[in-house]
Amino acid sequence: MPVLSVRHLTRYRYRNPVAFGDHRMMLRPREGCDQRLLSSDLVIVPTPAQLRYVQDVLGNWVGVASFRGRASELTFESRFTLDHTPLPAFGDQPGHLDVFEAGRPFLYGADDLPDLVQSITPQHEDLDRTLTQWALRFTKPAGSTSLQHLLAEMTQAIYADFRYGKRFEQGVQSPLTTLENRGGTCRDFAVLMIEAVRRLGLAAQFISGYIHSPSRKLGQAERTGGGHTHAWLRVYLPSCGWVEFDPTNGIVGNTDLIRVAVVNDPRKAPPVHGTWAGFPTDYLGMDVEVDVTDPESQAYPASSFSAFG
Repeated sequence: MPVLSVRHLTRYRYRNPVAFGDHRMMLRPREGCDQRLLSSDLVIVPTPAQLRYVQDVLGNWVGVASFRGRASELTFESRFTLDHTPLPAFGDQPGHLDVFEAGRPFLYGADDLPDLVQSITPQHEDLDRTLTQWALRFTKPAGSTSLQHLLAEMTQAIYADFRYGKRFEQGVQSPLTTLENRGGTCRDFAVLMIEAVRRLGLAAQFISGYIHSPSRKLGQAERTGGGHTHAWLRVYLPSCGWVEFDPTNGIVGNTDLIRVAVVNDPRKAPPVHGTWAGFPTDYLGMDVEVDVTDPESQAYPASSFSAFG
């Protein structure tokens, strides 16, 4: 994968000048063996009185901007370039090392379990076990099922059987709604799979970031979700660590995926979040533009929306 550049602009518009409270930004990518930050720049207009960075409990970089005065527009423009080198999804480990035994949830070792509890605990109700039964479809009724195969098949099933559609409203629909409608956004598909595997005893986390969509000129299939922020998930497997899955595109591993924030609850990963003071009628709306480019292709067309695609 070549060097990738990302531009993410968020603009808030108001009818009259308003005062701004602190704004929290999750725009800086997480570095690791697969992606290395080469340069970054953040321009905020009006210029904040103070800008500082902290790392949250999961290691995400969070920018906090404080403001003085009033303005009728507030803009955040993040630009960064990184070397993105995806690794094999399961490394060189054979697929039978991690297995799900029929009739009981997966159990992590005593050393790992305390750190994974929050990622294993479901966050949505499943009173009639509809979601649990759907998850069990990917397991063998008796004996053991390879977790690598189970997770890959679940990813492909969502990709093949569910209809993707943009939704401009904030928030995530319930996994049961996604199952019933057989459709949703990238964030809905991620939460569906997270909640499904958690009911099997697996630790899963929500990831927000960006997806690189190759140019048609290169003869490669475009990725769903290009042109705005994207959402997917990762699951912890004892034999190979955290493995990423994008059910919106049927991706097993992190090819074309640029990771920014990793959380247990998707409500904790908005790219920009803050407060303002003024009349309720002053708020006119928010515009978002995202471009992901590489040296060999043009940028994916930018689009405007309210949050994740």
